[in-house]
Amino acid sequence: MSQKITFIGGGNMASSLIAGLLNNQYPASDIHVAEPDQAKAEQLQQQYGITAYTDNQQAIAAADIIVLATKPQVMQQVCKDLADSAQLSQPLFISIAAGLLSKDISRWLGDNISLVRCMPNTPSLLNQGATGLYANSHVSAQQKQQADQILATAGVNVWVEHETQLDAVTAVSGSGPAYYFLFMEAMQKAAEQLGLDQQQARTLSLHTALGAARMALESDEDAATLRARVTSKGGTTEQAIKIFEQHRLQDIVMQAMQAANDKAIELADILGKDE
Repeated sequence: MSQKITFIGGGNMASSLIAGLLNNQYPASDIHVAEPDQAKAEQLQQQYGITAYTDNQQAIAAADIIVLATKPQVMQQVCKDLADSAQLSQPLFISIAAGLLSKDISRWLGDNISLVRCMPNTPSLLNQGATGLYANSHVSAQQKQQADQILATAGVNVWVEHETQLDAVTAVSGSGPAYYFLFMEAMQKAAEQLGLDQQQARTLSLHTALGAARMALESDEDAATLRARVTSKGGTTEQAIKIFEQHRLQDIVMQAMQAANDKAIELADILGKDE
């Protein structure tokens, strides 16, 4: 028997997870969504065959799992409004809101809440995501498995033991797609300056990134070994790599990711303050 799941918020990430669940044969009758925009709620209901509400309390009635998919800025009020119901029914909560610590969400929902905090990324919208997950001490083994199954519909999951590690997840996979977009952008511009037209430069840059990622995923070797294999001594690749090393690419990446990690900590402090 499947668990009843309610999504609070019907945005892109919620829609992606709903689609993923349905593609994995999850019963549409057991998926509810609360979306304050009436037109959007109706659209979700028609598109997925699920039940949509504009009222959060109606949506969570008899829910076993509640996925908090609202914007971080409104999460505090949403949680406080759900607190009484949450204490009575004791569902599993899954938060996919960026930057909100489990202790703050638990404070707003009430004590002893089972909560899994997740850090998905934008490729999750294409079911190619990489998500970091953390379970608080009240989450049972069964609930952890349920959360894993839900988020796995959007891509791959990595569980962390300590919540502070989600800041590193944010720096790697949460912000990471933008790093690769930046590198693709730089490669395309360089290719155009070297004489290729825009479409040629774009096609070659993007498919090179895709191919390299697939090779890394499907190989038993690490990235350093794969790089060495395509870097012939005295060849073109070696000359390019030397330039990256001269400009200390690894140091730049470390500094950038440290900045993202630190910003995640700062934002959590801001978002977690009581109104």
